Amino acid sequence: MAKIATDRTTIDLFAHEKRPGRPRTNPLPREEQLKLNKRNQIKRDRSKGLKRIECKVSEQLYEQLSLSAEQKNMTRSAYIEWVLEQALTR
Repeated sequence: MAKIATDRTTIDLFAHEKRPGRPRTNPLPREEQLKLNKRNQIKRDRSKGLKRIECKVSEQLYEQLSLSAEQKNMTRSAYIEWVLEQALTR
């Protein structure tokens, strides 16, 4: 029986060939994995007593926040929280 290099339906003929990348380990499709991970993240944040706040800012302000956070060795989110706490205690 002839073997065609592009035919991947007969696995036994290609058992010795290595395929690139990691083998699939999660039975869920990627879209479902992302939803599940996000749901779990929200549950973890709730258990820690965290609430989500979203706001839109200009690109210039975004860059300033990122730079300032980097200079203080903080994440941008932690830096924004720190700035808000400072503003509220004044």
